[in-house]
Amino acid sequence: MQLVVARIGRAHGIKGEVTVEVRTDEPELRLGPGAVLATDPAGAGPLTIETGRVHSGRLLLRFEGVSDRSGAEALRNTLLIAEIDPEELPEGEDEYYDHQLMDLDVVTADGIEVGRITEISHLPSQDLFIVERPDGSEVMIPFVEEIVTEIDLEEQKAVVNPPPGLIDDRAEIASSRDDSGQEES
Repeated sequence: MQLVVARIGRAHGIKGEVTVEVRTDEPELRLGPGAVLATDPAGAGPLTIETGRVHSGRLLLRFEGVSDRSGAEALRNTLLIAEIDPEELPEGEDEYYDHQLMDLDVVTADGIEVGRITEISHLPSQDLFIVERPDGSEVMIPFVEEIVTEIDLEEQKAVVNPPPGLIDDRAEIASSRDDSGQEES
């Protein structure tokens, strides 16, 4: 099975290094020196990582055979893809690969069907489940512990406890003002 682990950004310096947008929770495992990665577009690879380092909070990689800025710049926006065993699980107990979550049924804690996960969107602040509802509409559910309370891979379901208004239009309006204690002037 193939897993996108990074996207190549702009060239860094003149010796072939590139910035990388990491898309894996295990960069030390997937993006270490010697790793051979497939690419999208396929014509750019495969690429073998020669060196890697962190500079100003960004991962910089250099690939074998890429020794100058123009070669590095030609790789911009290329996706780096690792081949993984489909049975392999992430190291963390509450971590999942996207392919494990795709097509899970989404239900509320009291058993009401919400829909099926059709996409996972990775945003800087959090990940989102894109859930197709039975009527064909979509709802976005933040993949955070307070809302997604359980992932059961054996039962192929995700249990959610959505706040009012997230999956329906029955939002509760809460106000910090207390009109009863106000005096008229």
